[in-house]
Amino acid sequence: MEEEFDPFVAEWLSSVKNPNFNLVEKCLKFAQILEYPNLDVEQYIQKINRIGMSLKESISDVKNPTYLISMLNEHLFENLGFSGDDDDYYNPKNSFLNEVIDKKLGLPITISILYVEVAKFIGLDLKIVRFPSHILVKYNEEIILDPFHDGEPLDVDDLQQILDVNFDEQIKFQPEFLDEIKPEQILLRMTRNLKNSYVQSFVYDKALRCTNIILAIEPESPEDIRDKGIIEERLHNSEVALKYLNKYLEINPNAEDIDFILEMIRSIKTKN
Repeated sequence: MEEEFDPFVAEWLSSVKNPNFNLVEKCLKFAQILEYPNLDVEQYIQKINRIGMSLKESISDVKNPTYLISMLNEHLFENLGFSGDDDDYYNPKNSFLNEVIDKKLGLPITISILYVEVAKFIGLDLKIVRFPSHILVKYNEEIILDPFHDGEPLDVDDLQQILDVNFDEQIKFQPEFLDEIKPEQILLRMTRNLKNSYVQSFVYDKALRCTNIILAIEPESPEDIRDKGIIEERLHNSEVALKYLNKYLEINPNAEDIDFILEMIRSIKTKN
């Protein structure tokens, strides 16, 4: 489905595909492209480096991972005051790594990105995992951590409780939920979070840009095709909205929200 060329999306795609950028650099580039055109990426990399170096200087030569995780948690959450933002979860700023570094609040995904990066300074190789609805971190296969809640260790019962809360007890824990998530998928998940935050804030033009970014990487994603149609309707772009809503029904004819989408299509046609 061809769309008008968007230089922001093109620039973002270029940075995502660039093998010379690590995940932190791509996250900061994401912020620069979408919201902070004057952002000094190198300045924020140096801020992370200072956090990591101050942690490294504070620990002994003990290499026990439990000790290192404990010191990482103490440094980030107790000494520096980083925390998950429970009070204003859908604030779009929580999706931007520069804002997380400055205000010390963020979403599970942004706090986890910072957590994993700082851990490298003390030799901890942590991995971000694809847990549904709530990004987590693991050390090897035996230690699961929740950076959003101060690096709290989790067992299987804790993981099931997170699923129960977020999915109304409809999903059972599966071991593959703890598989490592690759950088491109982290960035996609971050963009979807931001899209939802913008929608919650009624900032539909920026929500649309996020959706276009996602579709540039996953052009056949049903939910994002649907969301583009809905957002285009909010922006009074009826023709484009109909195109994407119909596309959604075409590729997902048994969708649970089919009645809602059909009613939206009828409403758009009636207005026109």
